[in-house]
Amino acid sequence: METVVRIRAARWADKDPVAELIADALHPSPLAAWLVPDLERRRQVLTDVVAVWVEHALFFGDIHLTDDLAAAIVGFHRYRPIPPPANYRHQLTEAAGAHADRFDLLESVLSAKQPTEPHYHLAFLAVRPDVQRAGRGAALLAHHRSRLDHIDLPSWAAVPPGGERLLARYGYMPRPPITVPDGPTLQPMRHNAHRSSAMPVNPSRLVDNRWQDFHA
Repeated sequence: METVVRIRAARWADKDPVAELIADALHPSPLAAWLVPDLERRRQVLTDVVAVWVEHALFFGDIHLTDDLAAAIVGFHRYRPIPPPANYRHQLTEAAGAHADRFDLLESVLSAKQPTEPHYHLAFLAVRPDVQRAGRGAALLAHHRSRLDHIDLPSWAAVPPGGERLLARYGYMPRPPITVPDGPTLQPMRHNAHRSSAMPVNPSRLVDNRWQDFHA
C-alpha cells in the first residue's frame, strides 16, 4: 500500500523545526564537513545558519513541508535582486563564529554562477535521514514542479553530487559543475520556464495553507 504524503505551506512556527531538519540532512555531507570542520559544533552551527535563511524565505520565497515535518523544500522568488537577511553580518557571525568565512565564500561562489534573469532559487530540499528513499522528496518535487508550471520563471539549484538524479526526474538539467576553492564540488541544475496551459496564477498566491495529497 502506497504512503500518502500530505504537503502544506510552512507557518512561522515551523521555522525552527525546518532549520533543524535541513541541518540534520546536511550534516553527513562533505559540504557540511567543509563548512564546519569542528564536528562537535557542526550540527548547531548548521542549524543556526540555516535558520537565518529559513526565516528569510518566509519573507522572500516559500517553504513547503510534509505534515509529519520529515521533509521540506525552501526557495526564493528572485523576480529582482532581493536584500540579504536583516543584520546578516551580525546574524552570521553569531551563528557560525569562526566558520563564518566559509559560509561567505560558499555564498559568493554560488552567487557568481546564479542566473541574473528573474528566476526561482530552489535553495534547500531536505528529507530526514531515517525516512529517506520513502517518497517524500519526490512528492515535494512533484508539488514544486506543478507550482513552477504556473509561473513563467526558470528555476535554479545547486546540489551535492548524486542529488542531480532526483532533480532530473522533475525537469532539471545539469549545468557545469561548481568547485568551491579547497572544498567540495556542487552540481548546478536548471529548470527552464514552462507556462502551463492552465489559467495563469499570481505567484504571490502560490503560498497558502491548503493541503494537497501526493502518493510516494
